[in-house]
Amino acid sequence: MFDRNGPLKTTVAVLIAVLLAGCGVLPGGDDEEDEPLVVGTTSAPSVLDPAAAWDGSWELFRNIYQTLMHFPNSSSSPEPDAAKRCQFTDSASRVYRCTLREGIKFSNGNALDAKAVKFSFERILKIDADTGPAALLGSLDRVETPDESTVVFHLKKSDATFPFILATPATALVDPEVYPADSLLKGTKIVGSGPYELESYKERRESVLAKNANYQGAAKIKNDGVTIRYFKDSEPMVKALKGGDIDLTLRGLTPAQVTDLRKAGAEGADNIDLSEMTGTEIRYLVFNPKFDAAGKPAVRRAIAQLIDRKALVRNVYERTAEPLYSMVPAGITGHTNAYYDEYGEPSKSKAEETLKSAGIDEKVSLTLWYPTDRYGATTQGEFKEIERQLEDSGLFDITVKGRQWNEFQAGYAKGEYPVFGRGWFPDFPDADNYVSPFVGENNAMSTPYENTRLTEDLLPQSRKESDRGVAGRAFTSAQKILAEDARLLPLWQGKVFLAARKDVAGVEWCLDPSIIMKMWELSRKSSW
Repeated sequence: MFDRNGPLKTTVAVLIAVLLAGCGVLPGGDDEEDEPLVVGTTSAPSVLDPAAAWDGSWELFRNIYQTLMHFPNSSSSPEPDAAKRCQFTDSASRVYRCTLREGIKFSNGNALDAKAVKFSFERILKIDADTGPAALLGSLDRVETPDESTVVFHLKKSDATFPFILATPATALVDPEVYPADSLLKGTKIVGSGPYELESYKERRESVLAKNANYQGAAKIKNDGVTIRYFKDSEPMVKALKGGDIDLTLRGLTPAQVTDLRKAGAEGADNIDLSEMTGTEIRYLVFNPKFDAAGKPAVRRAIAQLIDRKALVRNVYERTAEPLYSMVPAGITGHTNAYYDEYGEPSKSKAEETLKSAGIDEKVSLTLWYPTDRYGATTQGEFKEIERQLEDSGLFDITVKGRQWNEFQAGYAKGEYPVFGRGWFPDFPDADNYVSPFVGENNAMSTPYENTRLTEDLLPQSRKESDRGVAGRAFTSAQKILAEDARLLPLWQGKVFLAARKDVAGVEWCLDPSIIMKMWELSRKSSW
């Protein structure tokens, strides 16, 4: 399978080292172990059923639902979790066999057996929700259960990334006695087998997690429960952190707030530590070719020629992000600067020539859409900066519109937007996960992108390679195609900032390689 000593593992080790430098690591103490921890975030779940979520809902799912595999601390190579052992049983990476832990149960006491695993996978594919992760299981042909503790996955084609997929919340295991086989679960009474149970849930306000007494898995739970509080924007979240109402912020800090917290920490004020690490999040634009303007390659290429990423991260993000010239970010094997190689520095004259060569002599009108409540308060400023850059060229007439996430997500699933912005937090740390989800007829953007060179040659070729360094050659070619088509336009790669009160321990271990929080790693320090 994957090279355990390769670049991905090194990347994770470096990230953890950065976190270690920014926060204490003293273990929690018995005196305060029952005091609940409260985590604040601006990223609320869109749904509670794993069959309908391929988004930030995974933050909650990771802690409530269990998967066959998981990412251990200090490693990006998946290892068994609900499973006792898993492995490919053939040389072509097309048959994957897992044996479950003995006596494993859901939080309600029902058995988590091979039939439940089979049900969970087949249910995702059968429901095939517009906003769900069915596309991530595109290589799965069928699931067999020779006995109650054995599950055998037969793949349609070679896929060395399949163990990674089994470590994502896309493959969360659910109880067949609770979840309908052909429809989504209604209500908030969800059942999983992860470290926590969902004790109570207030939509877009709060999730209260309590330790799952029936949990069997790899996690070592260091607290009795965690409350996740959802904020509409970051200002009240930071105020709650400084006031001691929450203990840690997960997502949503603005660049100005990061600067403020960094300065306060340097001066020994606010009793807060700020930790920084290179992130795997990317931000990008999607062009829907069914619309006249967005469907013209010359229009897309002209926009790619005009966007000034350096100005974007300087003016809007105060350098808390890095310009991105590839759909595969820096730090991931296979990364290139394909868009820079194709377009170079921003140039009005080159963009104008691109349009004129295609017979476009008048201003191009386009509407750009973004989610107002998903990625933090700075998103509006980002789209205003893009609007400014394009209109200052004199070549475009831009309208910017925003919607709340659920409505925004439903809109792009129906193909309502000519151009829209999205953020991508990887399912797993591999270049495949920055290319495959965006191409093909049924992709994560609900905007068909059919290119046989990508879908029938380069991606299948890369998935045969357990050595991801070798697989990187295919992704070099894939990124060149993406840059030439400009159907997707990468903008920036994020950094991760965690702000925690000084009495919180475990911050250095609480993010997995996909930057999803493992709440069970957090605890109170006995002294600090």
